[in-house]
Amino acid sequence: MKNKTVIITGASTGIGKAIASFFIEKESNVVMNSSNEDNLKNAYEALGSPTNAIYFAGDISKQNTGKELVHWANEAFGSVDVLINNAGVFAPKSFLDVKEEDLELYWNINLKGTYFATQAAIPEMIKQQNGSIINIGTVLVEHAIAGFPATAPITSKGAIHSLTRQLAAEFGKNNIKVNTIAPGIIRSPLQGKMGVEDADSLAGLHLLNRIGEANEIAEAAYYLATSDFITGETINVAGGHTIGHTI
Repeated sequence: MKNKTVIITGASTGIGKAIASFFIEKESNVVMNSSNEDNLKNAYEALGSPTNAIYFAGDISKQNTGKELVHWANEAFGSVDVLINNAGVFAPKSFLDVKEEDLELYWNINLKGTYFATQAAIPEMIKQQNGSIINIGTVLVEHAIAGFPATAPITSKGAIHSLTRQLAAEFGKNNIKVNTIAPGIIRSPLQGKMGVEDADSLAGLHLLNRIGEANEIAEAAYYLATSDFITGETINVAGGHTIGHTI
């Protein structure tokens, strides 16, 4: 991945920031995106203001943001080799309490953000006849938890899982690999935003009896980015969450 260009959405905190750090250390060229410019700038500076990275703030749910990310990737580094659709929002809410604005929030950021960024990147990858798209889903798409009602965000993530398979089929002839990473419970600021004060208390949801770390998602993303023979797959990085529980 040295000198390959990687666009990462939702890169200012948590998993996205960890992915950006991992690829920067591997000497990839990285384009970091987030909707919050101050947080994005702080993340870039916290990573040492690396010369092999730039950042662009923009709302990923807007079609033009994806186009801008591709433009700046080409302008700064001359290619678009990998797109990691990490930007997303997630919170529990009872099905009967979900309002139209809830659906719009999750579908706009999670689904439309992934859709539009990918739509902007694929033409560049077709030119190269090579590329990798990595979407971030969730194990909850295939493994629901009764005590964690989250139909609104999970339906948006389920759509991403389906989009992955369809894009893999449509663009396999162009040597474009499309895969999803489905994380389990990962230590990140997202847990606090969802009201989980002690993320480690959820360790029992995983057979390994611990929660995951953001760098473990970054490692999986790097593996998929470098693989030439994996496409259309959903890779669970979840400590056995979908197989069973220790509780």
